[in-house]
Amino acid sequence: MSSAKIRLCVDQPLGPGQSLPLSEAQAHYLFGVMREAVGSRVLVFNGRDGEWLAEVTEAGKRKGSLACVAQTKAQRGLPDLWLMFAPVKKARTDFIVEKAVELGAARIVPISTEYTNAERLRRDKAEAHVREAAEQCGALNLPEVTEIAPLAKLLAGWDPARRILWADEDAAGQSPALAALVAEAPGPWAILIGPEGGFSPAERVELRALPFVRPVALGPRILRAETAALAALVLWQAALGDWAQTPEDAAAEAGS
Repeated sequence: MSSAKIRLCVDQPLGPGQSLPLSEAQAHYLFGVMREAVGSRVLVFNGRDGEWLAEVTEAGKRKGSLACVAQTKAQRGLPDLWLMFAPVKKARTDFIVEKAVELGAARIVPISTEYTNAERLRRDKAEAHVREAAEQCGALNLPEVTEIAPLAKLLAGWDPARRILWADEDAAGQSPALAALVAEAPGPWAILIGPEGGFSPAERVELRALPFVRPVALGPRILRAETAALAALVLWQAALGDWAQTPEDAAAEAGS
């Protein structure tokens, strides 16, 4: 099997012999930047059909095509984990989206709160970052990015079966560490990260009154929003997610 290192996210179905026309941007990257040519091999995925080895069958300055050769990885699912966060400055929001992909979030849910500094988040730009991050980190899944929505509206229609792990900056010494959640039954979760200024007093009261919200401490120091998102994702995955899987668990999931 080829040791191709370039990975491309495509929209077309993948299967033996499947032809894959390239976008102009993909053709420029492969043939103008990476200097690939007809006969070169790359890896492709679409978030549904696993990862495939593909061969360049046409190479041009603005167009090109690939043909699927063989599957290299079967599609696997993700833990049912969402990341809810209030957008911050652009570069830091991009960081949060990128790390959410790398760390296996199944859905990215931007929220607006009383203290949110960045009220807009372009969904198309976030989705482009999702694809780029998945290409780089070897991910097989493309987490959904939702439109930004007010936190109060989301909570009002929330399914209580999905518990919310609230990274509460005031919880140190008062709430259980995240590792204590291992004792809870597995199920769908969402991580909630607040804006740079934290949640307002009214929002804090509402969150603490909801039975499906679990305040949790992320250590003795107050973390920036992007650091808190990264820390919470890492800790959750290590305790309850696919980082905690044994090789046998992973093999069984891949074969299911």
